[in-house]
Amino acid sequence: MASTESFSSILSFTALKFPSPKLSHMTIFTPRFPSSSIASMASSHLMATTTKHSAQSTKTISVIPPPTSTSQTDSTTITTTSAPTKKVLVPLGYGTEEMEAVIIVDVLRRAGADVTVASVEPQLEVEGSGGTNLVADTSIKNCSNQVFDLVALPGGMPGSARLRDCEILKEITSKHAGKNGLYGAICAAPAVTLLPWGLLKRKQTTCHPAFMDKLPTFWAVKSNIQVSGGLTTSRGPGTSFEFAICLVEQLFGESVAREVGELLMVCASENESRKEEFNTVDWSVDHNPRVLIPIANGSEEIEVVTIADILRRAKVDVVVASVEKSLKIKASQGTRIVADKLIRETSESIYDLIILPGGIAGAERLNKSRILKKLLKEQKLGGRIYGAVCSSPQVLHKQGLLKDKKATAHPSILSSLANEVINDTKVVIDGKLITSRGLATVTEFALAIISKLFGHARARSVAEGLVYDYPRS
Repeated sequence: MASTESFSSILSFTALKFPSPKLSHMTIFTPRFPSSSIASMASSHLMATTTKHSAQSTKTISVIPPPTSTSQTDSTTITTTSAPTKKVLVPLGYGTEEMEAVIIVDVLRRAGADVTVASVEPQLEVEGSGGTNLVADTSIKNCSNQVFDLVALPGGMPGSARLRDCEILKEITSKHAGKNGLYGAICAAPAVTLLPWGLLKRKQTTCHPAFMDKLPTFWAVKSNIQVSGGLTTSRGPGTSFEFAICLVEQLFGESVAREVGELLMVCASENESRKEEFNTVDWSVDHNPRVLIPIANGSEEIEVVTIADILRRAKVDVVVASVEKSLKIKASQGTRIVADKLIRETSESIYDLIILPGGIAGAERLNKSRILKKLLKEQKLGGRIYGAVCSSPQVLHKQGLLKDKKATAHPSILSSLANEVINDTKVVIDGKLITSRGLATVTEFALAIISKLFGHARARSVAEGLVYDYPRS
């Protein structure tokens, strides 16, 4: 049997690495007592092997990836399996952590999974813990008779409690786990949701640091990712990509997980730096900063939600504005987001910073908005800050807003930018312009903004709440 690298080896691959804290390693736990995970792994083309290493090492799962095929979507190659489609349930409740929910959904859909986002509330529109409203695909009651390959619970409070109190979701998840199905939870959900349901018994488990004391001491593990039989748990918004890619590996195999990780730019090259700054100027203001994030159909949901969520954690006044005729937009991977306002309602306002999210189709629609063009022109003339991520630096370029500026963007569009392009850097700041490569780099992008507006200490404090590795100085 040909051996393949496990998710653990992805983390230590010579040219690729995850930005995870040094003291928080991913660990895989294989029980010594009879476990339901073996049947589940076999049915998902997984084979578990246990290897003992030093205290710094981890146990590994090796995988046999199924045959794959590729299709082209929004300029990124999406990998799908030739096997039957994997069905995934991601529930939402009032106060669910939107970063976690959106990243899980986005990553799994890119891998080829059929993801159903289900509301446990009476209505489909659900407000996340950070204030972003998402629209579920269906109600949880419509999922009770469906069979899923994975149930993945996002965290957040009171979202995790809302999931815990949903009897239909409890029945679905408990029945699924009882049949050796794969299930996962992140942030507060392992302690607040799964523990009361009795689904953590004899399972090594991790969760957000604020809830670690709720877990049984013997089974609590301080790791970014913990796999224990069919259960996968993780720590918080800052570990959501690792969590989602670990779930991808268990569903589709290591090769698919690696491919998706590379597409999302989760993996950093050895030479890649966090941030480069040129023509340094002060960004601080004497009031609570106001930030405008315009969105459109086809905008990249990870970027929209992550930037808004992180900036709001720093007490920034964030307004998400739709350039469409409706407040509701359908993002690039199918997530439906509800904006705070229509763009025309923002036309007379002044913002300290305007940020354009990416997504090729979304960027094209942003570029067609006359009101947004006017706002960006006034932003530049007023000496205020503006920025873009992923494919949207091209919007700034078309409007002449990158002239004589250094910038970065998604690798697929770098060659189209006439300005001086900076490679191998997640975030580039030039005066009052800030750009990023997009997707998994937008956490660094948002924290860089916080650092410029409020100072490094505030950015580090926010990063700690996210459970995201961030330099001390």
